[in-house]
Amino acid sequence: MNPQGGNKMAEMPVKSLLLNMGAPMMISMLGQALYNVVDTFFVSHIPDTAQITDMGDKAINALTLAFPIQMLIMALGVGTGVGINAMIAKNLGRRDREQASRTAGNAMFVTLCYFILIFLFGLTSARAFIFSQTADTVIAEMGTTYLRIITVFSLGTLGYMCLEKIVMGTGKTTITMICQLAGAITNIILDPIMIYGLFGCPAMGVAGAAWATVIGQFVSLIVIAAVYFKKGIGLESGMRYLKPERKTLGSIYAIGLPAIVMQILTPIMSYALNLILGAVSVSAVTAYGVYYKLQNFIFMPGYGLNNASIPIISYNFGAKNKARVSQTIRYGLIYVSVIMLIGIILLQLFARQIVGIFSVTEESHQLCVLALRIITCGFFFAGANIILQGVCQALGKGGYSLVISLLRFVVLALPLAWALSLTENAAKLVWLSLPVAEVGACFIAILLTRQTYRRFDTRITTICKK
Repeated sequence: MNPQGGNKMAEMPVKSLLLNMGAPMMISMLGQALYNVVDTFFVSHIPDTAQITDMGDKAINALTLAFPIQMLIMALGVGTGVGINAMIAKNLGRRDREQASRTAGNAMFVTLCYFILIFLFGLTSARAFIFSQTADTVIAEMGTTYLRIITVFSLGTLGYMCLEKIVMGTGKTTITMICQLAGAITNIILDPIMIYGLFGCPAMGVAGAAWATVIGQFVSLIVIAAVYFKKGIGLESGMRYLKPERKTLGSIYAIGLPAIVMQILTPIMSYALNLILGAVSVSAVTAYGVYYKLQNFIFMPGYGLNNASIPIISYNFGAKNKARVSQTIRYGLIYVSVIMLIGIILLQLFARQIVGIFSVTEESHQLCVLALRIITCGFFFAGANIILQGVCQALGKGGYSLVISLLRFVVLALPLAWALSLTENAAKLVWLSLPVAEVGACFIAILLTRQTYRRFDTRITTICKK
């Protein structure tokens, strides 16, 4: 069947389309990764005081302990966004603009509900969450300050991610790239000013890092909101679309709920690893914090490619074009493998130099270099997992994506990390848990994706014969 209309998701060659839509998303995701890397870099250089030594290590540790909640906020936005993105693209593929607009409005309603919950958590539970991971009062106080600011003012993050996924569902990915970069650049400029107290601004330390992040996120939100509500992106907007509808919300969460649960597994793993590594040493937690921020520079482009493939597959799934679905899967795996290869080469050859930009103790530096070199061995498998999870989501099998994530982040990784943390060489061996989990999950991901695609192929063949 030939798709009709002028939508590039139906007409542009898939090999070019995936790069056309994926490149802005990858740059946008890199912009998101910049937030945490830049914060970590600048706080690592906070000078010692007469009372506190190794201030850089402690500041990184504080941000690492707060990071699971930051990832939880991202999980709610990104996970729901998968459902938003897929349903808008699918409805546009069916030429149902009214339902696509209704999906966008209901997405905004859900985002407001998320913000209220995160806001209340920040006011009431931020301190208890940080102290559950450390007994060091200096680290805990810094972590509490950072986390409270990030959560109470989380509307910038949540609001931007909502509008970003709506715009992505229409295929206009360059807009999201510009909006994301506007916020990231704002954060980069404000970080040193607010952390160290430059140009008359008071030195706020980790609180300055939090404020710079929040302001940057609101900049992104304001820019994308101006585009969405004033210039328009092909969808209708108005109060009537904000009214929650059971059918519309059900369609979003049919795909989005497994994705939310899947995304939440990442902060769960991070929190659990903080506890496991904390039993090994404080330096191990610091090393993990630095490693994870650096890893995001490689993984975020992969997730950007995944985000590009989902609306393409969903659109052509709705248009019943199996050839373009197949091509998207194939090129997605090829492109993500190239990204991972670049990451492996860079982190294997220049691990010491890259980690050296952070001002940490020698022990933390050595552990982070070791972690990078061990964990990168699983990057090829991680890249495949990222793309195959998106394929399952786009074809309506969000539960399969959840299974893959459970294997990657919980079922395989955490028990193995805990077991290795009990060994004599725990500080060196514990990092093996992550690449081993990626390898195991990848084999299952291949089996589940093949089964999903065969069902889709059979269904479309039957329809075409009729």
